[in-house]
Amino acid sequence: MFDNTAFAQLRINPEWFDAIVPAPFGAVGLRLTADKQSLFELLYLPDGAPAHVSDMPLAKKAAQQVKAYLKDARKGFDLPLVAQGTVFQNRVWQAISRIPMGNVHTYKQVGKTIECGSPRAVGGACGANPYPLIVPCHRVVAAGGIGGFARHDDAGFYVDVKRWLLQHEGLSY
Repeated sequence: MFDNTAFAQLRINPEWFDAIVPAPFGAVGLRLTADKQSLFELLYLPDGAPAHVSDMPLAKKAAQQVKAYLKDARKGFDLPLVAQGTVFQNRVWQAISRIPMGNVHTYKQVGKTIECGSPRAVGGACGANPYPLIVPCHRVVAAGGIGGFARHDDAGFYVDVKRWLLQHEGLSY
């Protein structure tokens, strides 16, 4: 189901991440801020990324919360996130954060929520989301189907991850 061919030659160095959590679709990589007090970034990684959790308390907490979500989609996240993005992106991310588990909104619906008439701009903000599991942009879909994910519009690894996340939350796409 998960086409990792684009990643086949990548070697993921665990030192690049504060934690790498195995997932059914590959892995979730977590990076903390330099002061280790906030989450800086969450990335989806291919199969073969070595599991790793640093000794930092926040890395351990974040890894535990990711593992809990991957077991049970009803589990939420309570992690300090570093402020990132433009004012517009933050408005989109706040709107996405209000979409309940097991529900989806279209890019157009999210745009209406924040009084933006451009679904494409909403999609761009979704693609720039540094915390795509915590700020659940997988819950935003195209009017005619699943849409893209993580700045990828083509079928492949990232759209397969989005599909898995939606199925994990009880939706089929």
